[in-house]
Amino acid sequence: MSEFSACFLLVFGQLAFGGVVGLAVPPFEVLDRGFYRSSAGIFLGSAVAFLGGKIALITRAGHLGVADAVEVVLWTAFCVALGLYVASLWSDSNQRRARTYLASFLTGLAALSFSALTFRLGGPVSSVLYPLAFVSAALVLGAVATGMLLGHWYLIDLGLSIEPLERLLRWFLVATWAQLAVLALTTALVGLGSDEGEAAVARLWHDHRPLLLTRVILGPAAALAMGYLIRRTLRIPQTMAATGLFYVAILAVMVGEMLGRLILFRTSLPL
Repeated sequence: MSEFSACFLLVFGQLAFGGVVGLAVPPFEVLDRGFYRSSAGIFLGSAVAFLGGKIALITRAGHLGVADAVEVVLWTAFCVALGLYVASLWSDSNQRRARTYLASFLTGLAALSFSALTFRLGGPVSSVLYPLAFVSAALVLGAVATGMLLGHWYLIDLGLSIEPLERLLRWFLVATWAQLAVLALTTALVGLGSDEGEAAVARLWHDHRPLLLTRVILGPAAALAMGYLIRRTLRIPQTMAATGLFYVAILAVMVGEMLGRLILFRTSLPL
């Protein structure tokens, strides 16, 4: 049960890190600082939820291993750095914001990469592929969440240019295509990297093929379709309709990630 919970809990950490990256996409000088305060606060809450859940799982297990201790330390560092970044948004120091944002990015990348390695199968190539797979998924989740949050900001700032939302949409589409490429690459190379990986890929294809197809269709494929509709809507331009489509897109991404975590639990493959 602990392993099952750990697989799905990771989505909160992915959202937090991906959201931090997403905040760097729209131009800071164009948007009101309130957008960054509220959005970064949401992503901080997601990071704290992951850390709290991880600590609860360790407490329930009654044993603290070295890997668990390192993971908790890294995610704690990320939460602290992100909290300092949120606090810096109330100050006028550009240097402080830049430093705390960089610290948030680096600690989040380290924490998510280490968490990915705790699931990896044998073979040295997995040490690269597992973090790459989880980070690419986090970028998609963060991009679509930030896009949805920014869409709501147009209700507050009625004169805001449409360019920030278009920029986030482009980032979301690029990240989704990159995730699809990483998923294909990961499946192929993990299967070739070790006997254990080959067995996992064979089990995925023979026992969980419908789950894999559903994960791709309801996840990246549906998200790309929503991205196309959002692009057409922004050409009108109609930001509120685009925000509604971002809601559907984040649902598609989240469903895809949940199915991916189920695949991770059943096969140990980071899809």
